[in-house]
Amino acid sequence: MLARERTSVSGRQRKVIVWTATLTLVVSLILATPLGAPAHDTPADVTVQMFVKPEGRTLRVLLRVPLTAMQDINFPTRGPGYLEIDEADEELREGAVLWIAEPLQLFENGDRLPFPEITAIKVSIPSDPSFREYDTALAHVFSPLLSSVDPDMASVCPDEDDPEFDPECTVADLVWTQAMLDVLFEYPIQSAASDFSIRPGLERLASRVQVVLRFMPPTGVVRAFQFMGDPGLVPLDPGWLQAAWRFVVDGFFHILDGTDHLLFLLCLVIPFRKFGALFPIITAFTVAHSVTLIASAYGFAPGGLWFPPFVETVIAASIVYMALENIVGANVRRRWAITFGFGLVHGFGFSFALRESLQFAGDHLLTSLLSFNVGVELGQLLVLALCVPALELLFRFAVAERMGTIILSAIVAHTSWHWMAERWAIFSQYQIQWPALSVSFFVSLLGWLMVALVVGALGWLAFGRLWNPAANTSTSASTEE
Repeated sequence: MLARERTSVSGRQRKVIVWTATLTLVVSLILATPLGAPAHDTPADVTVQMFVKPEGRTLRVLLRVPLTAMQDINFPTRGPGYLEIDEADEELREGAVLWIAEPLQLFENGDRLPFPEITAIKVSIPSDPSFREYDTALAHVFSPLLSSVDPDMASVCPDEDDPEFDPECTVADLVWTQAMLDVLFEYPIQSAASDFSIRPGLERLASRVQVVLRFMPPTGVVRAFQFMGDPGLVPLDPGWLQAAWRFVVDGFFHILDGTDHLLFLLCLVIPFRKFGALFPIITAFTVAHSVTLIASAYGFAPGGLWFPPFVETVIAASIVYMALENIVGANVRRRWAITFGFGLVHGFGFSFALRESLQFAGDHLLTSLLSFNVGVELGQLLVLALCVPALELLFRFAVAERMGTIILSAIVAHTSWHWMAERWAIFSQYQIQWPALSVSFFVSLLGWLMVALVVGALGWLAFGRLWNPAANTSTSASTEE
């Protein structure tokens, strides 16, 4: 009887094994069987060239996109991948609609424009130079289409430097992965003088998408933009309020994302957790980085490749110094001056991060810079509002104040020391080209020294006298006598 039970159990196990193996085989065959044409791989890097120009009651958007970005579109080919251009019109339009027109959003005075019309579409060779200017690009997209003729009957097109070069030469063997898609969209608009904005939505074309956009308003002042990925909603000719709000937001999140700046603020907060004592220190830091940020934006900063790694190294060194000063004992009466000096360096660091965003300022450069500083100040206030109570609770219930100051400062010093060493290794690879000792150099140097003296004097009057408890006490005592 036991033998029968063992036999029965063994039989059920064999059935389970047979059914499992069969099901696994069927699923594997289904997954291995192609359900359609294989999809194209997502390209790694794609550059999109774009012109946006309002003309009368029409907004023209002229683009050039690599054909490889049109994923999941099976273009007709022959041989080892040569594009059948004469038979590809339907697929080209499908790709232009699916991958460009649908995600592309344009707005007039805040209202989204309706779906565009494809006015012209054309395949171009990768070496075609027409997209250097709007007029040549527009003429090119309306020129006769390339065609795929019988390869046995076609001759090779001459190069651009050949005297017999013909831009309309028939291309027989154009590999589809090397082809460019030129397309002209037209949107109906109310007026060419309206405020236009764009949300490109082209980041899904590749793993890394760079959009080079030129906006050509009726004023004739061309605005150039260059951004990676998704830049969000971009006003093409921003007003001062639009620019101010964008840069306030940028400054706020930049200070929250900057670990080195946050550690510098933490070093300022640890020994002085009273807002009255912190106010002159934080204000000195804000004024200092505002000066160098504005100066850098207007071109009053070294332009050598060595300068950014030098600034990043000094920023790390400033954190090390502040942390070590906390350990040995900080003096509130002179910390504002040290913070002011380091704030000048941090301002250059802010300028490096802001450099790519200034293209969104339009005609409001100074407004945008000041707005960025306002955003940074708001971010600093948020950090202070969180750090001061947290440190108070830590030193009251967890660890003694002096011991906690030493421990936290030592951790910050250790981290920033490694940063400083890594950044110094990068900086040491550059060769500094010192400016020629000319009259203009000494005049410029003298101007900077005068500015530094004026700023330092104003800082001493503001911070050293007005917020110096000892000076105020002696002044009041002499008055009483």
